[in-house]
Amino acid sequence: MSFLAIDVGNTRLKWAQYASPQPGAALLAHGAVFLETIDSLADTDWKGIAPPTSMLGCVVAGEGVKRRVEEQLEIWDDLDPRWVVSAREACGLTNGYDHPNRLGVDRWVAMIGARHRVLAQGGPRPVLVVMVGTAVTVDAVDAGGRFLGGLILPGFGLMLRALEMGTAGLKAPTGEAVDFPTNTSDALMSGGADALAGAVERMYRKLRRRTGAEPALVMSGGAAVKLAPITELPFETVDTLIFDGLLELQSRRLAL
Repeated sequence: MSFLAIDVGNTRLKWAQYASPQPGAALLAHGAVFLETIDSLADTDWKGIAPPTSMLGCVVAGEGVKRRVEEQLEIWDDLDPRWVVSAREACGLTNGYDHPNRLGVDRWVAMIGARHRVLAQGGPRPVLVVMVGTAVTVDAVDAGGRFLGGLILPGFGLMLRALEMGTAGLKAPTGEAVDFPTNTSDALMSGGADALAGAVERMYRKLRRRTGAEPALVMSGGAAVKLAPITELPFETVDTLIFDGLLELQSRRLAL
């Protein structure tokens, strides 16, 4: 009854195999590869793992990349690949987007994972879900499980490359985020970090004002470590947030 969860982002594919398709299941194996190398998954990362019984994934990288992943999944003849599509409602979460199916599926799945994590820790409360990757998303969910809306910002790399391309003499920095930068590298890194932290803290205050309650702040994504040291808010970093959402979705499907 093992379960394979797949998260295909803009830069990397991340996967995890669990002992069963339910929240809290034991993690058997996991890995991550850049999209340029996914065509070798069947001969490398996936070659030695036990055949999964079921699979569910989310993909934001486009149909072409999804087809390439499905070709690699053909090493398991009995596996039926399934992919999440953003919906109006799932797992107790209501999608408040103007056009629910246009909400990024990674955001949708991460919010499901974050909401159920917060519920398990102490009951309903608002939650702000921050995904820090190629792009950064900041999504607000109220205590009743309604997605109120969210932000999309360029990530660290995109911001710094835009500055490098649009200005003379500014190069991608090797500096650090500091309070008062006194060199260009630190100034670039600190500017990007403060821009993202400011967006998170501003949305946090808006959600607190809207709901009248202190939100939980949950951060995830490959670049979350860069943002974590500079936000002044209490937060939890959860590397498996999308996998948690996929487990929740798969367990509900099997229970129907």
